[in-house]
Amino acid sequence: MSVIQRDRASLWHPYAPASGTLPLWEVEDADGVTLRLRDETGQRHEVLDAMSSWWSVIHGYRNPVLDAAAKRQLATFSHVMFGGLTHEPAVELAERLVAMAPSAADRPRLERVFLADSGSVSVEVALKLAVQFQTASGFPKRQRFLSIRGGYHGDTFAAMGVCDPVDGMHSAFPGLLGANVFAARPPAAGAPPEEIAEWQAHTEALAQEHANELAAIIVEPVLQGAGGMFVYAAACLRILRDIADRHGILLVLDEIATGFGRTGELFAAQHAGVVPDIMCVGKALTGGYLTLAAMLCTGEVAARVSSGGAGALLHGPTFMGNPLACSVANASLGILDGGGWRSDVARIGSGLAAGLEAANAFDAVKDVRTIGAVGVIELNTEVDVAAVTSAAVGHGVWVRPFRTLVYAMPPYISTAEEIRRIAEGMVAAVAEVHGP
Repeated sequence: MSVIQRDRASLWHPYAPASGTLPLWEVEDADGVTLRLRDETGQRHEVLDAMSSWWSVIHGYRNPVLDAAAKRQLATFSHVMFGGLTHEPAVELAERLVAMAPSAADRPRLERVFLADSGSVSVEVALKLAVQFQTASGFPKRQRFLSIRGGYHGDTFAAMGVCDPVDGMHSAFPGLLGANVFAARPPAAGAPPEEIAEWQAHTEALAQEHANELAAIIVEPVLQGAGGMFVYAAACLRILRDIADRHGILLVLDEIATGFGRTGELFAAQHAGVVPDIMCVGKALTGGYLTLAAMLCTGEVAARVSSGGAGALLHGPTFMGNPLACSVANASLGILDGGGWRSDVARIGSGLAAGLEAANAFDAVKDVRTIGAVGVIELNTEVDVAAVTSAAVGHGVWVRPFRTLVYAMPPYISTAEEIRRIAEGMVAAVAEVHGP
């Protein structure tokens, strides 16, 4: 039996039926920006990975710096429990994250780091922390969260509860999700001031109405990822910071998809000059090598919770602070410290903008947009995921469309020629399946 046949007999893939009706490709090799695949007929394909393996492999596959970091750590120890023990890779990672986090002279710094297994888990920890903070501050009834429509924060239960409750992926679980408060989706980037003012009035009224029961505001800054690759006005983030301050509510920013340069700033919050009270990071943290995430918070938040009734943050993953993951993360952040990511992201952004522009002429296309190293073709109808994916492979590009979107978030090492080919393949696949 082939690997794909064996897969279909026992595995269950994300956002897919167990029956395995969607197309499947076996990865035989990966290097740089290239995936070498084998399809169900045994035919081989060499494709450019426009997805960075769900936005994480920013430095490419088999990166020599990250490979070397993993090998060095394997030579000593790959894992130890983090309860009562510590190790240099985790300490270094915390120091790096604190040093690079958004900051401002008039705001408390993000200076305490809690390491988690995945992005969803880091969101769970952030929400727990916010509730514990409010309880320790004398507001035990503040157990709910304010978010915005179109948001996505993960697939675990508390995280699902702050995702879009109507258009999100979790409407199948209405009786199990927290009853949180949702403002309208913010106006798009470039929206006129009066539209932003109208949204501000609506959101402020909502926060005022529920202030006594809200622990925090949680949003993805500037770019909503799995909720629609939607870019909203940075001014709205400043509005949310002000609302949080006026009502004693914490501001939680989910930078899991946007962090580490993807939007053109190291963190998307920096487009608005905003510093959160709590921030979640993940995905690109290890350059896509190992699962790892982190929650950062201010010293004030950490001290308040630590002195509260529980005396501790009530969470502790088994693989928290995994040394192997931390070592690779340090190497990944070390590459970013060189600063070359800015020119990389600019090159990718300009290449995607130029290459995807042709799709604007298609009747099936509603919008083409870019931000940083993100390029999006939005259709008027649902994408035929299986057909577009297969068509893109035929044009030498790996994409994973969803809803109405065919999009790219390529590795930062992608050359101008590779970006041209990615954009060309995306446009060709859309034309082939949905018509020019």
